[in-house]
Amino acid sequence: MNLASFLLGAGAQRPAQSALRSPATLSYEEMFERVSGHARALAAEVQPGERVAILAGNDDAFALAYLAVLAVGAIAVPLNPAAPDAELGRQLDVVEPAIVVCGPGLAQRNLPGVDPSRVRALSDVHAAGDTTEAFTPVERQDDDLAVLLFTAGTAGAPRPAMLTHGNLRANIEQVQSHPSTRRLGDDVVLGVLPFFHIYGLNVVLGVGLASGSTIVPVAHFDPVVTARVVADERVTVLPAVPATFRAWVDASPDAVPPDSFATVRLAVSGAAPLPAEVEDEFRRRFGVAVHDGYGLTETAPVVTTSAVDSTPRPGSIGAPLPGIEVRLVDAQGAEALAGDPGEIWVRGPNVFAGYWRDPDATAATLVDGGWLRTGDVAVADDDGFLRLVDRIKDTIIVSGFNVFPTEVEDVIRARADVAEVAVVGIPDARTGERVKAFVVPEAAATPTLADIQSWCRERLARYKCPVEVDVVASLPRGLAGKVLRRGLRS
Repeated sequence: MNLASFLLGAGAQRPAQSALRSPATLSYEEMFERVSGHARALAAEVQPGERVAILAGNDDAFALAYLAVLAVGAIAVPLNPAAPDAELGRQLDVVEPAIVVCGPGLAQRNLPGVDPSRVRALSDVHAAGDTTEAFTPVERQDDDLAVLLFTAGTAGAPRPAMLTHGNLRANIEQVQSHPSTRRLGDDVVLGVLPFFHIYGLNVVLGVGLASGSTIVPVAHFDPVVTARVVADERVTVLPAVPATFRAWVDASPDAVPPDSFATVRLAVSGAAPLPAEVEDEFRRRFGVAVHDGYGLTETAPVVTTSAVDSTPRPGSIGAPLPGIEVRLVDAQGAEALAGDPGEIWVRGPNVFAGYWRDPDATAATLVDGGWLRTGDVAVADDDGFLRLVDRIKDTIIVSGFNVFPTEVEDVIRARADVAEVAVVGIPDARTGERVKAFVVPEAAATPTLADIQSWCRERLARYKCPVEVDVVASLPRGLAGKVLRRGLRS
């Protein structure tokens, strides 16, 4: 089944139900009509299996473009619309899209390496489509690719993860198969998570649409404004990241009153560990328990959640969803002993197909038996609930977003006054981690924090830019000459 048909199936049974409030309300019936128009236009110039990049914010434009791309059998490549042109240019060069579909105000961007004739404003695509007849989604098999999403992979360099129609549908069904995580047709889901991120794409949009819920997209997060949206729209499901919950906790009671989240029946956190004190303060102040979870882009994304139990367990990322197998493996490749830490391995129909045009990285991640090596280390309690204890990979997580040290290092190293550089993540009370760079300057050079930040902001998304820069004489290295990042974190 084409994922688009699956996502729109529940809404077809209740066409008058609100699908999106963004801020104007779009019913499921209106969504079907507009997706048909977009798909009919796209089908005239895009073949099944070709890539279509989507550059849009959290709004109806993204949702419509995503569904239309899936419907024509093409592969959706959601990209961060706030990323600098240079970063987008690198990503577009990797995936080689047939066209780039842009949301409002974004089609005028000068995208490096992209012929302007291949850039489409979503409004123009819709105008070219005939909406008088429903578009029948192109038949797709479970192993056909649906989405490419840039992620860290095993080596810490950004590369597109290949998610199939079956992967994405499987994880939605896994969420929906447990009574404590299931979305209902009368739920109202907050869409504050970026739709270009797997958490927002499949947990908010995917599960929300497939259940026939109403989604309330938020274009830009502000704790006071968004809390008011939750109250005004009577939001019942609140998916967010730790930094978002912390921002609500840190806001003054006058700005975010205690009853702001009174309608919420399910609050879930993911993409980074949820500090116990944030969960405790949110529950104490607003009367809502926040369930922590764990997932990866490569698992579409949810693996575990504490929501499978009625009460959150401080420090726990929960137990696996139905249909997902998890094992903890020690350094010798054997099952970790009870109570001992082990690398999390995952198996299930939600596990991705590999990395785009990168067989070596794929082989290092997907091992015999269909197991995915996550690079994350956990311990399990007697009930099978997991607690993260370490990360094998050097990925930095800033407000739920992955930052890959090698990508930042490559950008900084390109400066004429920098001889060597190493980037690490250091704890941050607000964002979980922040980026810090250690720079070895060229002889007689004196690069400053302002110099490095200005340089990076022209080439990287803002959350990837160093907040701190230390100028050092040398970098710590092991016997083989590899930079020891752990020595820089201490």
